[in-house]
Amino acid sequence: MLLANGNNTKKQEEGDNVIVHRFLKQLKKRLRWKRSWLTLGIFVLVAMVTWSVFGDDAPYNPKVATRATLAGLTPEEDVRLQEATKLLQTISDRRESYLLKSYVCGEERSQLGSHTSQELLSLQKQHPSWQVSIQETGEVVFTENIEDLSPDCKEKAVFGIDGSSNLSLFNGTPANNHIIRTFFQLNIQQLESSLPRDTVAQLHEGIRVKDIEEYNSVLSTFSDYAIEVTEGAMSRP
Repeated sequence: MLLANGNNTKKQEEGDNVIVHRFLKQLKKRLRWKRSWLTLGIFVLVAMVTWSVFGDDAPYNPKVATRATLAGLTPEEDVRLQEATKLLQTISDRRESYLLKSYVCGEERSQLGSHTSQELLSLQKQHPSWQVSIQETGEVVFTENIEDLSPDCKEKAVFGIDGSSNLSLFNGTPANNHIIRTFFQLNIQQLESSLPRDTVAQLHEGIRVKDIEEYNSVLSTFSDYAIEVTEGAMSRP
């Protein structure tokens, strides 16, 4: 009897140990799970506080931004970056640099400041679509091509016919004869016989374009009446 009781007691103790072991294992899992969520919660809280304090002026890490940008390089951008690297490595002093925004219609130029070769290369890496050049004066110019009208063109650009029957873009009315760009010569006879008089009269007076959609629409409409489309006329100047 004593032996049987001893065995039963031992089995009960082993069973209790198994239960305790399982409990401790589950407890550890729960604690790890809670720590993970606690860590995530702290991270989210810090991010929210940082954003609320700094907003758009949150600390900027150029190395991180550069890596993120380079991850999505197109083949053209990769080639452009290699060429820019070779060009900018020839600079041994600080250079004044500028950003030229080249729109479909119009340009805007802004100063970027004085930079070293490495700083200029960092700018190129952050903006791989920019094209870089060194002027005869030694200034470095980054060019950004923008498929839109410049703010000034959106206010003043007008399509019309110049004195040589060319479809042209004017700064103001065609009467001012301030031509921004000439596209192609129009077949006036065909145009007048095909389009309503009001449309022809409007073209002579000037057709305002306020965005790239209107700009492309006018070009598309009147290209049907071009005598000869100059090579590259429909593309960026």
